[in-house]
Amino acid sequence: MQQIITLLYSEKFVKLRLLLLCMVPLLAQIPVHVDYTCSVEDIDSFGLTCSEDQPCPIFFEVSAVDGFGSRIFVAGDIHTRTTTLFGVLLSTEDGGASWSEAIPRLRSTAFEQFQFIEDHGWLSGHRLEPLPKDPFFLLTADGGKSWRARPLFEETRFGSIAQFRFDSAASGQLILDDSVGKAIDQELYSTMTGGENWEIKQKSTKILPAVRAPGGRWSVTAPTGSTTYLIERIVNGKKQPAARFLIHIGDCK
Repeated sequence: MQQIITLLYSEKFVKLRLLLLCMVPLLAQIPVHVDYTCSVEDIDSFGLTCSEDQPCPIFFEVSAVDGFGSRIFVAGDIHTRTTTLFGVLLSTEDGGASWSEAIPRLRSTAFEQFQFIEDHGWLSGHRLEPLPKDPFFLLTADGGKSWRARPLFEETRFGSIAQFRFDSAASGQLILDDSVGKAIDQELYSTMTGGENWEIKQKSTKILPAVRAPGGRWSVTAPTGSTTYLIERIVNGKKQPAARFLIHIGDCK
C-alpha cells in the first residue's frame, strides 16, 4: 500500500513539475514596454489637456499580429483615452526576446489587419482625425525587411478598410466602410497588382459579404483588469506564448 501511495504521489509530482516547467517561459517573460516620451509639441498639436495635477494616461493597443519565417510583427497604436497619437509597427527575429520598430511612427494612425503570402505582406490602416480617413496599405515584398505605404486613393477620402483578403501575391479584394451611425455605406474593390491599384466593383447600403483573410494562427488577449496583452501563436490547435505587451506605458503631464 505504501508503495502504491508513493508511486501515485511521484506521478502527481512529476505532472506538476512538468506543468510548472511549461509555464516558466511565460512567467519569466518580461512584458514589452513601448517607449513614448510625451513632448510639449505633442500635447499642443494633439490638443491634450494634461497637467501635473491631472495627467493623461498613455496606452498601447495591439491591433494585429502576423509573422513570416522567424519574424513576428505586431501592429498597434499609442493613444490616450480619447485620442490616437501614433501608429506603431514592431518586429522581432529572435522569438520575442528583443523588438524593434520596423517603420517610423505614423501620426494619428490606426492599423487594422495583416496578411502574408510567402514573402509578400499587407497591413491595412487609416488616419483618425477623429473620423477614419485616408485608408492605406503598408506593403512588403521581402518578408517584412522593408515596408512602404500605398494610399488607397490619391485624394483625401473618409472611411477605413473594414477587411481585405489576398488569394495570391497579385490578386485581392477589400471592403471600404464609410458608414455613419446606422447608415451603411460600403464599397467592394479588387486588385490584380498586389495592392498597387484598386478597381471599384460594387457599392452597397447593406453590409457586404465578408472577404477577410483566413486567420487562426495568432491569438491576442487582454482580459478585463489585465495590465498586458498576451500574444500567442496557435500551432496544431495549441497556443504557445510569444510575447506580452504593457497596456499602460506612461503619462502625459
